Amino acid sequence: MPICISCTYPISHLYTVYESAYNLRLEQCSKCLKFADPYVEHDSLTLLLDLILLKREVYRHLIYNRGTEPRKALGKSKTDLEGSQEGEHKLAATKNRQREKDRWWLILKLACGLITVDAFIRWAQLNPQISADVSRWTVETNIVFLRILVGCLIETFAFHGGVMFASYFVLALSDFFRSRRSTSPVEISGVRQQFKFSLVPLTIFYSSLTKLFLLFLLTIWRPSASKPGGSPYYWDPSYYSSSLVTRALEIWDEDKLDREWVVRNVLGGMATGFGLRVVLDCHPVFTTVVILVGWLAKTVVAGFLKNWVGGDEHSGDKWMAYSIP
Repeated sequence: MPICISCTYPISHLYTVYESAYNLRLEQCSKCLKFADPYVEHDSLTLLLDLILLKREVYRHLIYNRGTEPRKALGKSKTDLEGSQEGEHKLAATKNRQREKDRWWLILKLACGLITVDAFIRWAQLNPQISADVSRWTVETNIVFLRILVGCLIETFAFHGGVMFASYFVLALSDFFRSRRSTSPVEISGVRQQFKFSLVPLTIFYSSLTKLFLLFLLTIWRPSASKPGGSPYYWDPSYYSSSLVTRALEIWDEDKLDREWVVRNVLGGMATGFGLRVVLDCHPVFTTVVILVGWLAKTVVAGFLKNWVGGDEHSGDKWMAYSIP
């Protein structure tokens, strides 16, 4: 059952279709009185941009409402099975199973594409000279790339497995504390009512789009290592009497700031935590615990893979530095 993307209240249909697929009317949420899901009228580019911007509503649309059938204003609805209530339940169960299969198929397609992009980005970070010159591709280069691809695949499985394992216990613990703290029956949100564990890897892959988009831009347009022409710019450190301020500003120097590390570790972790916060619908502390367990599992696996993937100690250490999602 779809939900309202504003208040997560369950709703039977998101929109009503009349004579044609383009003649539709958005349904209003009976609880917050807003449109249940305006994203049904938006194109894929708008969804992608809002997903990169980490908007909570687009997460709810893609995870819970994407692909739901509309209400038909004319003619007999497909969900009506000769007025038989038992037949309607069977048809609903069949649709739920089919939707679960479609969700896992979508997860597989996203995994193939995003893991390949991640492998290319990490290969370009480990081999900046070869990635800048296509003519230097050799058979050994292909072997190195395949090793990195396999390493990214294994790390992804480890991270997703750790997150799903932690999510199971965190949700059980959250429900336990919620039931102990409240004397009256606790109202379950629409997010928790429609929760399935297949939504966890789907959310992680959606959250990684922001990180991979920025990393891909940094891979294509690398910061220039050469100094610009003309007179060099000097700044007077006497403006800052505190040495602590001076050292803090030196962090942003070109030779000290690792943009790829910041995007992958800081921004990637924040995006993943935000996405899991939407789908798990629990306290941010629990979401942080889930992310830490996933990072721990991935770091342990990366420690076993670094010598095989990197080929030498320096490349292995660099692989470990970028192993956090």
